[in-house]
Parts: sequence; structure tokens; C-alpha cells
Amino acid sequence: MKRLLSYAAPLFCAALLLSSCDSTPRERQEAVKNEARKLDTLASTAAAKLRVAGRRAARFDSISRVRSRQPLDNTATQAFTRQLLGTYADIDQLTVTTVEPAYTQLLRQTRTLRRSWSQRDWDYASAIYKRMNERLKAIRLDLPARSELRIRALQAEFVTMEASRDVKDLGDAVSK
Repeated sequence: MKRLLSYAAPLFCAALLLSSCDSTPRERQEAVKNEARKLDTLASTAAAKLRVAGRRAARFDSISRVRSRQPLDNTATQAFTRQLLGTYADIDQLTVTTVEPAYTQLLRQTRTLRRSWSQRDWDYASAIYKRMNERLKAIRLDLPARSELRIRALQAEFVTMEASRDVKDLGDAVSK
């Protein structure tokens, strides 16, 4: 196949040159102008689409900032904590032996519920996740390395799911 292409390329170029010999400079100039117009139209269309997408992305970012500045409701936070963590809902009482199962429970529930969550639900889940990370910092020095490694993997998965949702929502906002 490669050998065939190496023979075909010079033949194509030769055919192109021969057909160019059959045209006048004015005809070639007109052909170039037409191709330039087509390229200009394509560039203008692409630029317009980029402008629209940029405006939509900026609007999404603005709305997201406003939402994230609004304080979370304490009652809703407690209910969300119970829903996500179950018996581990008292984050301040997590110990070296219960912190890993608490992260596991958080991820299990997040995997199950995330597809139905709004961005505000993710705000609540992120707040819970941050509180768990603060508790982990407090007890980390007593944590076995094996448990810390598992927790880091669960943290990476949580952050990935959250970022995936942000990217999906941004893509939806831009493509509307």
C-alpha cells in the first residue's frame, strides 16, 4: 500500500500541473479567490460559534460562582450527611478505625446518587467531603499507611466524579 501511494503522489501532482497548464492566469486567479472566500466563510462561522460558546461558558461560570457563594442550609447539610454517611454521619467522631469505612460509604452513596444530583447537591456533597478531609488531617498521623492509601484512592475518585459533572454541565451550557 505504501509503495502504491509513493507512485500515486507524483502522478497526481503531474495531473494537477497539466490541468493548470490548460487554464489561464485569470481562471486560476478566480479559482483562488473562490477558495479564499470559502475559507473566509468557514473562519467567520467558526469564530461566531466560538464567541457564542465563550459567552455561554462565561455565563455558566458566573452562575456557578453565585451559587457557590450562597451559604449551605444547616438542616439540609445534616440530612445530606446522614444520607451519604449513614452511621458515620458524626464526622467529628470519626476515628482511625472508622474513617476509611466512612470514606467508603461516602463513595458508595455518591456513585449511586450522583447522576440525579444538581450542582447544588454537589455543593453539599463537597462540603461533607471537605469536613471529612479536615477530620482525616486531625487523625492522619495515627492512620496505618494501607488505610491512608485506600482513602487517597477514594478521594481521587470523588474529585473525579465531581469534576466530571462540572465538565458535563459546562458542555451542556455551551452547546445549548
